[in-house]
Amino acid sequence: MKFGEKVRKLRRERKLTQSELAAKIGVSGRSVASYEAGISYPRYRETYDALAAVLGVDVNDLRREDEELPEDVSQWFGSPGQRRAYAILAEVRLFFADEEISFVDKLALLTEIQLLFLDSVRRKKRRPR
Repeated sequence: MKFGEKVRKLRRERKLTQSELAAKIGVSGRSVASYEAGISYPRYRETYDALAAVLGVDVNDLRREDEELPEDVSQWFGSPGQRRAYAILAEVRLFFADEEISFVDKLALLTEIQLLFLDSVRRKKRRPR
């Protein structure tokens, strides 16, 4: 389930309007509507924490989007590896959603991630079996 879908479902379960939820977490009603529509994500970690507290869920469960990784991830890396992968994706999502970080810096992070991946592939090919 996507982040916005989770927010909408949990808000409705708690019988809150978008405006009520917005007031409780310190953002505008328009921001909550945007989250639920999948247009944007909260900019700050504190907003995620407030959302999780008001909605009564763990912040990592709220931020994790189940469709992001294949089911096999837990088979490949076990549950701890799957949790780490979801946590990394959540942090990268926050980084890319931050409007104060320049496009150039975001591109630099993406490039570095690609280089790390390619390096790991090269190392794996060199390992004796």
